[in-house]
Amino acid sequence: MKFPSDPGFPLTSDRLNPAPARSGLILAFAAIYLIWGSTYLAIRVAVATMPPFLMAGARFVIAGVVLLAFLRWRGAAWPTARQWRVNAAIGVFLLLGGNGLVVWAEQVIPSGITALLIGVSPLFIVLTEWAWPGGTRPTGLTMAALLLGFLGVAWLAAPWESAARGGLNPGRLAGVICSAAFWAFGSIYSRNERHVADPFLASSLQMLGGGAALLAAAFVHGDFARLDPAGIARASWLAFAYLVGVGSLVGFSTFVWLMKHSTPALVSTYAYVNPIVAVFLGWLILGESIGPRTLVASAIIVTAVAIITTQRARRARA
Repeated sequence: MKFPSDPGFPLTSDRLNPAPARSGLILAFAAIYLIWGSTYLAIRVAVATMPPFLMAGARFVIAGVVLLAFLRWRGAAWPTARQWRVNAAIGVFLLLGGNGLVVWAEQVIPSGITALLIGVSPLFIVLTEWAWPGGTRPTGLTMAALLLGFLGVAWLAAPWESAARGGLNPGRLAGVICSAAFWAFGSIYSRNERHVADPFLASSLQMLGGGAALLAAAFVHGDFARLDPAGIARASWLAFAYLVGVGSLVGFSTFVWLMKHSTPALVSTYAYVNPIVAVFLGWLILGESIGPRTLVASAIIVTAVAIITTQRARRARA
């Protein structure tokens, strides 16, 4: 299977039609399961000694520049003003709201727990689709799954307990939940807005627009003033490099490739595989604890997301 970094990878959608080998699909699914699941761990390591919004902004600006330069080298046309404007707006929702709040929250919330909370994103996507003009009302089973998912989040967050007794920091918890809502809105907005841009060109513009917004947030948050290059640990630099090269470029490019060759229902299974990967890696590498409440809440959230994903797939086939 060829990825966008491969000189033989086609850039236009009409050249993406040939069906890939089964082994290529398996490899691609394994990539988004493992890569996107591992980015929560990488973020946790990076923000241990890096200012959060500055780290995230630099990550996406660098990745966006690299991808846009590559596309231009391959002969892609320079983006139009409308393509810049629309995709920059999408990037603000997805990356400033969807990723920036996660990075900020992971300064105090374990990576595995954060991934589990983010696993409720499909719940917000269903609600956003419903609220969007011309949207479809969720089925009764989907509504029940929504309630089940929120119960799982409540059990995981334990708002009735203080942080010292096992509860989560309420401010950072709210940040994670809001990030899922921003990601859902940005995703639906992207699907409904016509900007006539190749998916790879659109992703580069979104990374540049969202990265610029994150750098602006870093300035307001005081990240530049707190930046101490000498105090950044080697592990944080390595995690940052992983987020730029593997998380942003390889992971997202693989996701785009899969969306061309598989069904949205199958691709969206990353939403309930990533948290499992993140929890395991957090336990294995950072020693993050996995207690009974985490296990029960994980099962509840994963079940809810699986029901919602299945219902969306059936509705799409209807």
